[in-house]
Amino acid sequence: MKDFGEILSKWEKKTTTNNDSKKKLSAIQHAWLEKYGTVDKDALNNEKSVLETPARADRIAIDAEIDLHGMTRDEAESALQAFFSHAVRSKYKKVLIIHGKGNHSQGEPVLKKFVQGFLEKNQYAGKSGTEKAIHGGSGATWVMLKTSS
Repeated sequence: MKDFGEILSKWEKKTTTNNDSKKKLSAIQHAWLEKYGTVDKDALNNEKSVLETPARADRIAIDAEIDLHGMTRDEAESALQAFFSHAVRSKYKKVLIIHGKGNHSQGEPVLKKFVQGFLEKNQYAGKSGTEKAIHGGSGATWVMLKTSS
């Protein structure tokens, strides 16, 4: 059995080694910070709209919805363009697109993929996510609308 003195000596030696490692790490971190700087995320978060926070977006009520079931890709595109134009003019914050899961599509889901592509290109489409299971699950997508400036 070791006495307390031996244990303390080993611990102090280990701590000294760790301090040297910490000093090296601190120097590396300091160099990185000098090169790239820092961003005050708290200040940025205060400037951002509360709507841009995904956790909050889930809790915002849906202002309007569109159901694309049974539409062709071209019909869905026309319908979505008209829907988004109306939603922006009406100053909606959140809309729901029901596109289905693609269970009745031959091959892969057509409308679901199309909607994802449409949202990526649309200037008014902000954050988006899959709806909760009771509202369609992966067959529906909610979208936060960006304000027109």
